Amino acid sequence: MNKETLEARKKRHNGVKRLVFCGISIILQVATFVSILTNLNEYASLINIAIKILAVFLVLFIYSKNITSTMKTPWIIIILIAPVLGVTLYFLTGLNSSTKKMKKRYEKIDSILLSALPENHNIKNELNEELKRAGNISEYISRYSQYPVYYNNNLKYFSDASEALAAQMDDISRAEKYIFMEYHAIDNKQTWMRLQNLLEKKVKEGVDVRVFYDDLGSIGFVNFDFVKQLEKVGIRCRVFNPFMPFVNMFLNNRDHRKITVIDGKVGYTGGYNLADEYFNITHPYGMWKDTGIRIEGNAVMSLTAAFLEMWNAVKDSDIDDIHPENYLVPFYQEERHDGYIQPYADSPVNGEQIGESVYISILNKAENYCWFITPYLIITDEMINAFCLAAKRGVDVRLITPGIPDKKIIYRLTRSYYGTLARCGVRIYEWSPGFCHAKMCVADDIMATCGTINLDYRSLYHHFENGCFMAGCEAVKDIRDDFVKTFDECREVTENYCNSSGKRLKLGQMILRTIAELL
Repeated sequence: MNKETLEARKKRHNGVKRLVFCGISIILQVATFVSILTNLNEYASLINIAIKILAVFLVLFIYSKNITSTMKTPWIIIILIAPVLGVTLYFLTGLNSSTKKMKKRYEKIDSILLSALPENHNIKNELNEELKRAGNISEYISRYSQYPVYYNNNLKYFSDASEALAAQMDDISRAEKYIFMEYHAIDNKQTWMRLQNLLEKKVKEGVDVRVFYDDLGSIGFVNFDFVKQLEKVGIRCRVFNPFMPFVNMFLNNRDHRKITVIDGKVGYTGGYNLADEYFNITHPYGMWKDTGIRIEGNAVMSLTAAFLEMWNAVKDSDIDDIHPENYLVPFYQEERHDGYIQPYADSPVNGEQIGESVYISILNKAENYCWFITPYLIITDEMINAFCLAAKRGVDVRLITPGIPDKKIIYRLTRSYYGTLARCGVRIYEWSPGFCHAKMCVADDIMATCGTINLDYRSLYHHFENGCFMAGCEAVKDIRDDFVKTFDECREVTENYCNSSGKRLKLGQMILRTIAELL
């Protein structure tokens, strides 16, 4: 065990070194390009004029784009203040022209996978008749993400990630055909080692085991030879969007999903990654609050489709494994109509912000209360208006954020939004025991969401995410009860941000808010 631990530490150390090396390489590339242009400007006034003209046209182009003004403003400010730097950064990271190729590949994969999911028109109609408000949101998800709504599923909510992991491992131990696991971050420590030992056992039993993880999300925890380590023991493994020492315009888009699928019959999702702190084995930021759900039934087909989308779409060189008839097959279920559930995925390449729109829709539909918990709060003007309008309508709107931050700069940025929200009637809570990483909302004892989608630009606009919309389920009330319990563990800071001294942002917060979309 000590030898394995030392090897794991060495690999993580190598991963950190790779991250630092790649980061420095990218910074040097940008600096070199800017330096060349700057030096040229000193000797060629025509080039200087050309760059300024280009900057003006680029600002007009950005302004005309069909995206929220909160996403446009940072780029416009940077380009106008520092044309050379702004133009360079935008063409390298903001334009995202390389996603056109990725978009075509995802469209090809999705046309096969998502068309194989059941349309469930009768279930959708029943939801509309029974719970009209939730039915409208479900209709939006069906139309724009192509993931249907289901009933007759067994849904269980876990208020503690360690309980979810225990149940997950128990289900994995009973797998007969396949195990699919997709996570943003995997840390090669105690939690993962337990899982890997179990997965190796299932491989020997003939089970098809696949692991998919985001390279940047795991770069400080595993080395790139982690893939070879898994392949050696029979676990098939792929890495999303490897972080390389050159500027990559698709680099900004990461896989933030957390999905486990077992035989297409049982699925798990939620906020937790596969690292020790998520299960309070270690405590880098005090106690850790994370949640998850277990789905048993035909709704797992949607989680399976989301996994296979990423497994097949990431690289042209990978051998595709798109056979819906093998994985997206409904199976017989006993009648147990415990409400409606709709697992869905969100993608940055389709131009539709599913995650943000679902959150805003729930705020707009809420009549009595609407509560959120998120590790980060960096939101657009549209979402600020939705929070404020709901509170002004008399809805009990509350937000829970961490009491102990994992990133101090992001924490300062999160707090910069408190004043505007608090003065509109939104109640703000900070979870005193430590860091809350859960991403959920619940409204009126009727509807709720649980998944991977933070209230920040990364999740809402740049990352591949997934969530689960629930309506009329017992799990909705379980989530509500967990919120009530969590409020008791929080300190309410609403009044601190309602007074006159909190109306003005500090200079640092102003700057951070200006570049928030770039963080």
